[in-house]
Amino acid sequence: LIKSASAKTGTTARSIGLGAKEKLVVKDVVKDNDGTLHTRYERTYAGLPVLGGDLVVHTPPASQAAGTVSTSFNNNRRTVSVKSTTATFGKSAAQSKALKTAKALDATSPAAESARKVIWAGEGTPKLAWETVVTGFQDDGTPSKLHVITDASTGAELSRFEGIETGTGNSQYSGTVTIGTTLSGSTYQLYDTTRGGHKTYSLNNGTSGTGTLMTDTDDTWGTGSGSNTQTAGVDAHYGAQVTWDFYKNTFGRSGIKNDGVAAYSRVHYSTAYVNAFWDDDCFCMTYGDGTSSTHALTSLDVAGHEMSHGVTSNTAGLNYTGESGGLNEATSDIFGTGVEFYAANSTDVGDYLIGEKIDINGDGTPLRYMDEPDKDGSSADSWYSGVGNLDVHYSSGPANHMFYLLSEGSGSKTINGVTYNSPTSDGVAVAGIGRAAALQIWYKALTTYMTSSTNYAGARTAALNAAAALYGTSSTQYAGVGNAFAGINVGSHITVPTTGVTVTNPGSQTSTVGTAVSLQISASSTNGGTLTYAATGLPTGLSISGSTGAVSGTPTTAGTYSSTVTVTDSTGATGTASFTWTVNSSGGGGSCTSTQLLGNAGFESGNTTWTATSGVITSSSSQAARTGSYKAWLDGYGATHTDTLSQSVTIPSGCTGTTFTFYLHIDTAETTTSTQYDKLTVTAGSTTLATYSNLNAASGYVQKSFSLSAFAGQTVTLKFSGVEDSSLQTSFVVDDTAVTTS
Repeated sequence: LIKSASAKTGTTARSIGLGAKEKLVVKDVVKDNDGTLHTRYERTYAGLPVLGGDLVVHTPPASQAAGTVSTSFNNNRRTVSVKSTTATFGKSAAQSKALKTAKALDATSPAAESARKVIWAGEGTPKLAWETVVTGFQDDGTPSKLHVITDASTGAELSRFEGIETGTGNSQYSGTVTIGTTLSGSTYQLYDTTRGGHKTYSLNNGTSGTGTLMTDTDDTWGTGSGSNTQTAGVDAHYGAQVTWDFYKNTFGRSGIKNDGVAAYSRVHYSTAYVNAFWDDDCFCMTYGDGTSSTHALTSLDVAGHEMSHGVTSNTAGLNYTGESGGLNEATSDIFGTGVEFYAANSTDVGDYLIGEKIDINGDGTPLRYMDEPDKDGSSADSWYSGVGNLDVHYSSGPANHMFYLLSEGSGSKTINGVTYNSPTSDGVAVAGIGRAAALQIWYKALTTYMTSSTNYAGARTAALNAAAALYGTSSTQYAGVGNAFAGINVGSHITVPTTGVTVTNPGSQTSTVGTAVSLQISASSTNGGTLTYAATGLPTGLSISGSTGAVSGTPTTAGTYSSTVTVTDSTGATGTASFTWTVNSSGGGGSCTSTQLLGNAGFESGNTTWTATSGVITSSSSQAARTGSYKAWLDGYGATHTDTLSQSVTIPSGCTGTTFTFYLHIDTAETTTSTQYDKLTVTAGSTTLATYSNLNAASGYVQKSFSLSAFAGQTVTLKFSGVEDSSLQTSFVVDDTAVTTS
């Protein structure tokens, strides 16, 4: 989808009315069950990045489109232009000004990186600007990546925001749990190969680097006491594991970037550090040990909170300042809460309290309260015009409150032994729609309708659009969104429909020819009475019960089907749900469990599992790993040389959607722009998947992805072969491989 959208950026830019100097860059594409595409773009102007120029184009399927395509522009900024791209306030002056700003915020060891010229469109009239990132440490010891936006004409500060997103705002918190580990030789590692290769490291009280991969001799980790150094690792690893499963099973999202690749966790950051944070640059979560170094900030909701910052960054990209910053923090609280309820862990039951297990206040009280945010003494309960001036952890309050109202409603209620009593800003009672529906609405709002500068009013619009897409504008869920926002002083109430049928969309379905299936369609009517079910477009061999809504049968023909279920109540009112149903060929029989098949996929176990030329798998600092310390470095000698790297993998017969992914970095001393002197060939058995050369050299790692569906039911050898000619080096560096079944 991304490749297809990227090929049409010029046409799309013209169709939505962008200027001649404006270009689009695809960031993400989301496809709804009915085929609607939501394509998220970044924007450039005269080759310069436009900060705040992001937008989402919503394209209905051809059968429904009738030429109608809508666009969500950040700040309603349809076009961007500036008088000149020549700066009169210099780059070095901007860097000095940014450094001065960081020092005024009590930053420790601040250092300004090279400023880049941008167009600032985050608010107000677009301006030519400098973006300077100042690194160092914040006053509480948290790493700092302060982004300072400086007017390139006047030198005035236009904006600033922090790039490090914090959480402050026999495991220690979740009891005895099962975690994914890997045996390497005689040692077990906190390395979960079934969830994108997630690893947990100890920084050993350091503040930089990846740290040391946590290991154990008997695969029984920690003691449940904070004084045991493994315990924090167990909590962080378990939190990442449950968060992965929550996103996968609730929203169909595989990992933070939805690419099947995991982030990693670092525990024991610094000494007596009372915080946790997400860092996009390392693509990792980091946790401190707390004031006494015995209450690490690794509780389940905090872990879910940090990983959710990564999801926000890779979708709407909500700026970490002002109202959008508050929404960013609230989104992490909302999904962190979702993770806690999803886990159904009796030692850490689901609740609407944030950080209740870490005892950050020292008196047993939680960090934040979603039902009544101002109980913490700092957070706002409802929206007001100055809420964006608060710290983002406190301006998150209204959105947290809205989510509680949307899920559970106002007034007194006891859930899992915790009593809540949630007010509304106008005193009007609000009825909840249930946490499951509220989560689906907020996720869809984030991933398909919000943009980087979305404020509270924009969040209401995004959530209403999401509810309309999922449940219809006449649904109780749609009205519930409007009323929950009205309960925090954003927008007006919406009358709950007195008539109507609501059908819960079951989401995309996948089955296999010859394997019986069963799917229950859920629906309700405000009119009561008997419901009648009908369906069109079901896979051949399947049918729906008109009285119960149960879809059953055995698929006989492979293919992708557009299915629609229609439910009619006793008054004749109807509701529908449309979704995609994919039927895979049997591939010789067998089912498929989603998993990652490669051993030592990130090379952190050194020369194990893979068959490689001596020296290929290395931790040499001359070439940086994408994550961790090890990677596979083929060639780079500047002389005639051949390196190989291979591993055989067996793909289950039912796994016809299996993909092979890896990250590749290429650098070269060759100067030609036309001749392939040095080559890397990637093969699956006798099939060549791709060939790369010195002509593909570029900075950083780029992920490559290939389908292995043709090899279902077979054992295939995946092989990298690097061949270098007699002079001028080319290095092919591979990291974070994966074979993911589906």
